Amino acid sequence: MIRIYIIGLCVLIIAIVANVLVSLLGISTWYDFGTKLYSNGVNAIKEAGVINCIWLFLLYPICLGLSVLIGEKIYAFF
Repeated sequence: MIRIYIIGLCVLIIAIVANVLVSLLGISTWYDFGTKLYSNGVNAIKEAGVINCIWLFLLYPICLGLSVLIGEKIYAFF
């Protein structure tokens, strides 16, 4: 149970940091994109642009996946 908690905490912290950083760079977060998707439907993907789509659909999931690995390493350390 503690393993799941440590991994979840690691994912949460990295997700928050990643969202703050990309927001400062002017790149859409899932919160921004979700609102646009709700109001504009599938057209929101076209309106998001290439950089935002690369971040949302490629780089962000990679960051979250890597955060799981980091969480597992932290758990193994203890």
